[in-house]
Amino acid sequence: MFQNIIQYFQTLDHHPAQRLTFLVGGLLFFWILEGSIPLIQPNYKKNKLKHATVNFGFTVIHLIIHTFLAIIIIKISDWCKALQFGLVYWLNANVIATIIISFLVLDFFGGWLVHITEHKIKFLWRFHVVHHADNNVDVTTGLRHHPVESVLRGVFFFAGIFISGSPMYAVMIFQTILVLFTAFEHANISLSKSIDNILSYIFVSPNMHKVHHHWQQPYTDSNYGAVLAVWDRLFGTFMQLDADKIKYGLDRYYPNEQDENFGMLMTKPFKKMS
Repeated sequence: MFQNIIQYFQTLDHHPAQRLTFLVGGLLFFWILEGSIPLIQPNYKKNKLKHATVNFGFTVIHLIIHTFLAIIIIKISDWCKALQFGLVYWLNANVIATIIISFLVLDFFGGWLVHITEHKIKFLWRFHVVHHADNNVDVTTGLRHHPVESVLRGVFFFAGIFISGSPMYAVMIFQTILVLFTAFEHANISLSKSIDNILSYIFVSPNMHKVHHHWQQPYTDSNYGAVLAVWDRLFGTFMQLDADKIKYGLDRYYPNEQDENFGMLMTKPFKKMS
């Protein structure tokens, strides 16, 4: 049974339709759920579908870019395997240890480290601000990334594979979980405060990530994690805020009334911010 699971993920990169099923399935599930138990009552410019259309535009571009980046990911993973390079080989890790090591390293580099870097380097923040400009964070916000940011995230992910030596089955396991968590933590769903708090000791919970989308600093500069919450707690970037105090958008840099202007979102990052 376990071996069959490993074999499935080992070849998952050859089945893009199956990978897309995880993405679409997660989006649909939380799209329905957030309509039933919303964390914050949305205030869309027109309606939920129009808002989603803007975000899906970025999602399609993001997926196209990562289709090409996947080729490099496979090359790096195969190179590590051929030369026995990376932590999983240096530590002579078994399958379980390989999955754990790969998950930790990939989540750190491809999740937490790239995210905090985008916030701390002003030039990179120009592109990441497109994600934060969404005034109605919901499940469709998860893949609302400017193309330049998508490439940057890919570069950090390459570094994670290079350092960990992750074989493709471990890479695919992480990416599958990441896709589902991206939908989960951005979805406009309300969990009980106790459940959300318990989850946030290990994983990025919905309310924990919504704090990161709060319009005001220092809350914007907190809770950078992708799947695991341990990095924020370990490095002192974890913050909490009651859900009823969360307000989305930005306090500067970008006109909030234009958060669904696709053309402006694409071009404005190339202009210097004041």
